[in-house]
Amino acid sequence: MSDNHSAHGHGTDKAGSAGWMTAARMLQDTAPITVPEGASAMTIHVEWEPGDPGTPPHRHSGPAFGYVIEGAVRFELEGEPERIVEAGGTFWEPGGDTIHYQDGNALTDAKTTFVVTMLCAPGKPMLELVDEEELARRIHLRAPRPTN
Repeated sequence: MSDNHSAHGHGTDKAGSAGWMTAARMLQDTAPITVPEGASAMTIHVEWEPGDPGTPPHRHSGPAFGYVIEGAVRFELEGEPERIVEAGGTFWEPGGDTIHYQDGNALTDAKTTFVVTMLCAPGKPMLELVDEEELARRIHLRAPRPTN
């Protein structure tokens, strides 16, 4: 009988190899994070069509961690400059009060897909849109906009 784990590079074989030690690659290491007490986790797959601006400004009740599968995400958090996260790249946001301004497709000629795992506080929505009035009150917290 064969060991199914060994067939997939898990565990050790008779020669003592440890494929699991080289199979994983660190993509993101974030600290410190604050996880709401009693949080639940949700992982979603997002696919934006070419040029899609993404979700309007919003926040999450807990931290969120993302990985871009294909394309490029235009990503902007409150207090940080807008940046482009390309396929194979990661992003994260702390959640709580921080506004997430952009998560749209930075490409006009191709789809962008990413997965994101969010930790949500009990009784809170996974995503809360931020209204124009609050955006205006907090404009001083937004990084300067790129000039084109």
